[in-house]
Amino acid sequence: MHIDDNDFFREATMRICGSLEIEKALGSCLQFLRKSIPLDRLILQRFDETQNAMRTIAVATATECLSVDYLTPLSEEARNCAHEEMTESHGVYISETPDTCGISREMLEFHDVPCTSLMVMPLQSEELIVGHLVCITEGEEKLNTEHARLISLLRDPFTIALSNTLKHRNELKLYDRNFFWEATMRICSSLEIEEAMFSTLQFLQQEMPVSIMFLEHYSEDLQSNRTIAIADSTGGKSVDLLTPLSPKAQDRALSYYSKTPQKVYLFEDINALPMGKEMMQFHKVDLSSIILLPLQIGEQKLGLIVLGSEGEGMFTQEHANLISLLSEPFAIALSNTLKHRSELKLYDRDFFWEATTRICGSLNIEKALWQSLLFLQDYIPAEEASLNFYDPEKGTITLNIHADKSGGRLVNFQAHYPPEIRAILEDVNQLGDFIENRAEEHPIAKPILKAMGKGKSSVINVRLIVEGHWIGSVSLWAEGWDKFNEEHMRLMKQLKQPFFIALSNSRRFSELLELKDLLADDNRYLQEELQKISGSEIIGADFGLKDVMDKVRRVATLSSPVLLQGETGVGKEIIAAAIHNSSQRRDGPFIKVNCGAIPETLMDSELFGHEKGAFTGAIDQKRGRFERANGGTIFLDEIGELSPEAQVRLLRVLQEMEIERVGGTDPIEVDIRVIAATHRDLDAMIREGTFREDLYFRLDVFPIYIPPLRERSGDVPGLVQHFIQKKSRELQLTSIPTLAPNAYDQLLAHHWPGNVRELENAVERAIILHREEPLSFDELAPKEKSEMVSVFVSKDNESCNLDQVTTNHIRKVLEITRGRVEGEKGAADLLGINPGTLRGRMRKLGISFGRNNK
Repeated sequence: MHIDDNDFFREATMRICGSLEIEKALGSCLQFLRKSIPLDRLILQRFDETQNAMRTIAVATATECLSVDYLTPLSEEARNCAHEEMTESHGVYISETPDTCGISREMLEFHDVPCTSLMVMPLQSEELIVGHLVCITEGEEKLNTEHARLISLLRDPFTIALSNTLKHRNELKLYDRNFFWEATMRICSSLEIEEAMFSTLQFLQQEMPVSIMFLEHYSEDLQSNRTIAIADSTGGKSVDLLTPLSPKAQDRALSYYSKTPQKVYLFEDINALPMGKEMMQFHKVDLSSIILLPLQIGEQKLGLIVLGSEGEGMFTQEHANLISLLSEPFAIALSNTLKHRSELKLYDRDFFWEATTRICGSLNIEKALWQSLLFLQDYIPAEEASLNFYDPEKGTITLNIHADKSGGRLVNFQAHYPPEIRAILEDVNQLGDFIENRAEEHPIAKPILKAMGKGKSSVINVRLIVEGHWIGSVSLWAEGWDKFNEEHMRLMKQLKQPFFIALSNSRRFSELLELKDLLADDNRYLQEELQKISGSEIIGADFGLKDVMDKVRRVATLSSPVLLQGETGVGKEIIAAAIHNSSQRRDGPFIKVNCGAIPETLMDSELFGHEKGAFTGAIDQKRGRFERANGGTIFLDEIGELSPEAQVRLLRVLQEMEIERVGGTDPIEVDIRVIAATHRDLDAMIREGTFREDLYFRLDVFPIYIPPLRERSGDVPGLVQHFIQKKSRELQLTSIPTLAPNAYDQLLAHHWPGNVRELENAVERAIILHREEPLSFDELAPKEKSEMVSVFVSKDNESCNLDQVTTNHIRKVLEITRGRVEGEKGAADLLGINPGTLRGRMRKLGISFGRNNK
């Protein structure tokens, strides 16, 4: 089969340079080379003199491509091997008996590769060998001199790819790499160098005060500079302008093309650079500073990229260092531009460049498709165009972008396929482009036509497959039969890469917008949810809460569920935050949920989220609290207030560690640590049937009881001082209040039914009441409860059983309060205990209250 060298070189080079990941580029190139050469494996390597070993950089086979860093130890015999048993053809060594050469034999044994013949092509720039490309066949067909000739055409592209890989592996930092990748994507985003430069200029303007860019071609005699392209705020221009240089400028320019040039030059004074000054005068621009970046591949000098700033904006050395990272991409872009200008046929070049401009001219992919169709109609008799996507899970092709002469639009035409057609669609190696001039008879095109409501039609279908990845297809449609021919297909095949890039960019742009909205949503949510806790120290950690904090330290580093128990106001949320902040999840979210504050109708949506349209008012997708807590901790406060239905759903989450949004069908895995808290007696609730026993056992893995403030009165002084400091800041006091002499006696004498929260409120109230004098707490004096006098008068014949006495006493107090448990002069207030504690004791004693008392 006759192979055109230009076509072979162009297609292979596009694949070699088509990916910044060397292994993907090598794999893509192998897939192409296998059409002409019986290859089974490509290995990219270099000799490491410091290790006396061969270092493998990348490996590609028919089924996989790997980026590696393997050292193959070589014996003395192998290192001294001079390819005695190999035949050299076109600078490529061919061996039909690899076992006879020491270096080949040891390499193949190390990689455990069966080999019947191989070729080795040294990759060198000028006199420097940077590595080798090893081509291996494992079948019966042997490699020959014609194969060697074809491979030799690719020496320079492979040399550039290997050189770039080695440099980037050793030099780029993470920030520089991200900068490099984004800038390189723009530099190499278009074969129209002016468009690529304008896109690059727009990106660079985010990092530095650059206002104009020039791409200059190297001239042997340096008597003039040849400007290839210019980009400024108005756009990019492809030009071919000669800038005459004075003798002084020529002499200065020689230093920038010396044998050992700097990577980049920064000039803060434009008058210090004669060549730059003369260029600016020629182009009629007034610049305040410039950066010069020499461009070369190996020892071959190609030209310069010149960046200029105007006005007060000045370049810095940091800007110059960033630009220095882009020497190879700009060199490749300049090299490709020069080659295309000299080699591409005028017809194909104009067609490709103009079509690519339309295809990649908008992130709005439906607009780009419409503009492309209008241009293609001058070359191909197409009436409509579409972009199609295949969903392997559903076995459908969806036509979701459609364009005709009136414009482009998003649509949703779906075509379903039987298993035998799906098998063909899912095999990327069998997918091919096709022309079908009777589309209604084609097994793939027919269902799409039916979905579109069309009859007799012709279609060209080009699959967008790059690096073995099929993201979709572009199709051209025309009404009637026999509308398209092979020339139309040839033109369309030239546009695979532009359509692939445009479609990929559109998808990535949409994904970035979604991620941006997601992050913004997270930020808003966390800002609303997280409350700032003053200080990082827990008051009482070494005294009344010592046992609690010992347990916190024991359990914090684990992922076990924790159940915090204690009266209202003891600081359960602060203890939960301490567990999270001491755990390995401290960098993850800490999501708090008050189970008693969420209405039952909104419980599922708040905890698990919902899909768009799941119910009336669900105008957008929403992530629930569990999903937001992924990678962190969720704190379920007042767990005893959950309804029985919510308890069932919570149990499933704890068991399976996955949730389903309301209106969703796919489970979502979550990685969370659960901390629950309650002031209620869960044991009593289980006996009464109001709390699930299996849920209790899931939560009660590591219980922590937080004692009330009255049981740790030694913490009161520290807490008081903490709250005085905190409230003084909040109330914007100019000085910190002091305590009256009897203040601590008043505080220690109080029973603190509201615990720490009540103490905080008492301090704030005292500061408000005694702003200009020492703080006292007279309002904490015991209230007179004359109503209780008769309660304590007992009769001789009453029972002495403690539970019975307690029961009788509580019932008498309830008679006084007319059944009221909470509030001022309620039973809990008269008895001096927490309402939750009183209810728990009443349940235990069998005393009905509330609805049960009716």
